[in-house]
Amino acid sequence: MHPDHHKFGVTQMDPALLKKIESMNLDDINVADPTLFKNNTVWPYFARLRREDPIHFCKDSLYGPYWSITRYEDIMAVEKNHHVFSSDTANGGITIEDGNLGLDVEMFIAMDPPKHDEQRKAVSPIVSPQNLARLEKTIRTRSKKILSALPIGETFDVVDRVSIELTTQMLATLFDFPWDDRRKLTHWSDVATSAPGAEDYVSEEYRNAEMAECLAYFTQLWNERVNAEPGPDLISMLAHSDATRHMTPNQFLGNLILLIVGGNDTTRNTMTGSILALNQNPEQYQRLCDNPELVDSMVPELIRWQTPLASMRRTATEDFEIGGKLIHKGDKVVLWYASANLDADSIDHPEQFIIDRRRPRQHISFGFGIHRCVGNRLAEMQLRIIWEEALKKWPQPCIEVVGEPDRSHSVILRGYNSLPVRINALPQDASSH
Repeated sequence: MHPDHHKFGVTQMDPALLKKIESMNLDDINVADPTLFKNNTVWPYFARLRREDPIHFCKDSLYGPYWSITRYEDIMAVEKNHHVFSSDTANGGITIEDGNLGLDVEMFIAMDPPKHDEQRKAVSPIVSPQNLARLEKTIRTRSKKILSALPIGETFDVVDRVSIELTTQMLATLFDFPWDDRRKLTHWSDVATSAPGAEDYVSEEYRNAEMAECLAYFTQLWNERVNAEPGPDLISMLAHSDATRHMTPNQFLGNLILLIVGGNDTTRNTMTGSILALNQNPEQYQRLCDNPELVDSMVPELIRWQTPLASMRRTATEDFEIGGKLIHKGDKVVLWYASANLDADSIDHPEQFIIDRRRPRQHISFGFGIHRCVGNRLAEMQLRIIWEEALKKWPQPCIEVVGEPDRSHSVILRGYNSLPVRINALPQDASSH
């Protein structure tokens, strides 16, 4: 890769736009605009808010008025204080859009204690150290198979061929879902998170019909498993736990969406983002190839760099002062993880992608406190294994991004619809080095 190689995915900011952002009235800044994420121009807005107004009130947006929390320490303070800042669906839920992605469902991430803790506990055995050890071999075998099937020297979409395929296979295993139907999981995940304005959005009627189909399919699996011996899959765990066996269909669907989206979108988008990050930072890619053991510290750095979940929402249950601002009872509060992971007060040189960071887990991509992502170790393991296998197969930097990424139209998920790449053939003797 030449030093002057065009770095796809790096948005060159128009100086006039930067000037405009700097001179805007602070009150007029609204970072909850999906187009800013779609075209990757949200960053100077976040930088200005972190610097000048880290607890920022926006009075008008697609989603109504809301507070933005953009600094690392402030987000930690809110996350620790779950008694005041509620995640409960009854108070609006966990997405900036009321009702959790705008769907009329309940899920355990959108509950407060004690209900949250009980339902979360029902599924946590899936990511126990013993179960992760059991899954590692499966993930490795599949990763090798997926990588071996990739074409050399021709352009393909890495989102479809690698990121979606690997994460969907993983989900099918976690749910013990019929293998040949596994792409339904990807489809339901995409439909659940699609919002008006996105290219794949059809209509609310379509979305509701697809979610009903998802519920019907899983209800059949539930009925089979509730009457069988407890198994090591998520549906069996939900069916046999006291905390979840009496869920309403609404809660069942909510938890399914949570587990599908949580297990699919986040890992899949970081996987795609990893190829983009290494192409944008060729010196880091070379270092990785020279020292494959750096995969261990690269993985959490990738998760910080991508921040696959850009934001989460809370609702104040009482008046609360933070950073000199008074948040009123009932106010919507948005935690911008994507901004906090670039906060120089908490992370050294956050604007740089550094695969051997001294404290690579100093990021907030998984959230913090009681709602910290239950599957974080599984996500890290999938990313570690795919890169371990990729480096064995291609020990030199030869996975090249050859076109611009098509990014998600969302203020919640930071993802990719597609990313064109090409694997360039290695010289014959490369594998002997």
